[in-house]
Amino acid sequence: MAQPSDHNENFRLQYPKVWSAFAKLADECHGEGPLDDKSRKLVKLALAVGAGLEGATHSAVRHALDAGLAPGELDHVAVLAITTLGFPSAMRAMSWIRDQPPPAE
Repeated sequence: MAQPSDHNENFRLQYPKVWSAFAKLADECHGEGPLDDKSRKLVKLALAVGAGLEGATHSAVRHALDAGLAPGELDHVAVLAITTLGFPSAMRAMSWIRDQPPPAE
């Protein structure tokens, strides 16, 4: 299972009620629609990339790799970003995606 960053873990410990409510909201959002788990992971990555959020991109990558998505599938999100966000933004996303090592086999 993907581990939250130290910042998230510290927040969880300091504000357990807020974290619990956030986690419940996340669970509800994930379960509300027809997308399968793989599709949801790719959408979450694309949203983080599109918003330019490094921490959210790292989190989405950790969760996607943990769910068994291949690194090439995640790179493809950055490649698709070229024509929407521009080459520099796509390369930024690629660097963030590749910050996270694939899980050991």
